[in-house]
Amino acid sequence: MESRAPGRPPRAVIGAQRYRGLTASRIAELVTTGALSAVAVVDAAFERLREVDDRLRAFREHWPEEAKAAAAEIDRRAGAGEDLPLAGVPIGVKAWEGTGSLQVRRLVAAGCVPIGATSVPGRSTPWQTWGETDRGPTANPWRADRTPGGSSAGSAAAVAAGIVPLATGTDGAGSTRIPAAWCGVLGIKVTGGALPSKDPAGFTAPGPVTRTAADAARALAVVLDRPVAAADDRLPVATWSATLGYADTDRPVAALARAATERLAGAGALDLIEEPVELLDPEPAWPALRDPAADHAPANALRAENDRRLAELFGRAELLLTPVTPGPPHGHEGPGSRMNTSLTWAFNLSGHPAISIPAGFTEDGCPAGLHVVARHDREDLLLRMAREYERLAPWPMPGDVR
Repeated sequence: MESRAPGRPPRAVIGAQRYRGLTASRIAELVTTGALSAVAVVDAAFERLREVDDRLRAFREHWPEEAKAAAAEIDRRAGAGEDLPLAGVPIGVKAWEGTGSLQVRRLVAAGCVPIGATSVPGRSTPWQTWGETDRGPTANPWRADRTPGGSSAGSAAAVAAGIVPLATGTDGAGSTRIPAAWCGVLGIKVTGGALPSKDPAGFTAPGPVTRTAADAARALAVVLDRPVAAADDRLPVATWSATLGYADTDRPVAALARAATERLAGAGALDLIEEPVELLDPEPAWPALRDPAADHAPANALRAENDRRLAELFGRAELLLTPVTPGPPHGHEGPGSRMNTSLTWAFNLSGHPAISIPAGFTEDGCPAGLHVVARHDREDLLLRMAREYERLAPWPMPGDVR
C-alpha cells in the first residue's frame, strides 16, 4: 500500500454521496496516502446514516464521539507510517457480537472505526430472519415492507444502504448468509472452529459483510489473520443442488442461483459436474445439539451421516452451489411455517465455509443469493467465485439504495 507523503495535509471534507460509493479498500488507500482523513470519512458515514437510517433502522446504537476519537487516532497512526490494511474504514458491529469479539478486535487493529451497533432480532419470536430497534423493525433496503433477513439484519442492511462498506456478522444457522442474500451483498461464514464461538455447540462462526469481493478478501485476511489468496489457478470442480435433497425451494429463487452457477461455468470459472446431493434434513439435529437437556444421540447420528455424505461429495468436488434460501424475503410479520435456514444450517453443523453472492432479483424486486460451499479451510475458493461473478455480472452498488 502506498505510504502517505510527508507533510501532506489530508482533504478535510467528503460528502455522503461520494462516500457511499467508496469501497473499504479505496477508503483505506485514500486514508493511508493522506488524500482523505479518517475523521472526514467518519463524518461522511454519519451524514449518510442520518440520510437513511430513520427509515432503514439498521442501527440500534450510534457511537459518534467514540468513532471520531478512534478516527483521529487512525490518522495519527497512518501519518506515522503504520501499516493499516483497513485504515479509516467505518464499520457496523453486530449488536450481539459487541466490540470485544476477536473479529472486531482484529478489524479495529487493522484500522477500522466502529460507528455503532447494528440491529438483531428481538426475543419475542422463535424466527430470527429480522431485525429490531427501539424505533421499529429494520427494513429491507430494496423493499421496506420486507425483512432484511437475520440475525445479522442491520449489518447487511447498513452495507446495502451505503452507510458502511463493511460490517460484522455471526452465523449460527445462516445468520450472515441469509441477510446478505436478501440485501444483495456478500456475506461469509468461515470454517467452523477457525475463530472462537460464543455458541456452546460451536455452530456459530464470525464473518464479514461487504459490498465487493475485494473488500471481503481484505477483511477476511484480517479476521482470519492469514492470507486467503488462492493457492493455484486450477479450475475448481463444482456441483449444484437446488434442494440438498430435502428443501422446498421456490422455482424462481432456484432459477436465479442456477443461472448464476451456469454463468460461472460458461465463463470458465469452474468445472460444473452433475453430482446428486442427498443430505438428511438437519432440522431436528440443530436445535437438539444446542440444548444441553436434549437426547443428543439421534442428532449426533444424523450429523455423522451428513458428514459422511459431504466427505464423499467433497472428495469428488471442491465446491457445492445452491440457493441461499428456499424463498424470497418475507414480510415483517414473519416467515410463517417456512424454514429459511433449510439450505444453510447443514454447513454450520458440518463446519464447511460458505458465502452468499448476489445472484440477481426476483420478479417482486427482492435480491436473491448464490450459496457457495467449499471444503474446510478453503475460503480462498469462495472469494475467487465472488470475484469472478462480480466481474461477470456486476451487481448494483449498495450505495445506490436510497
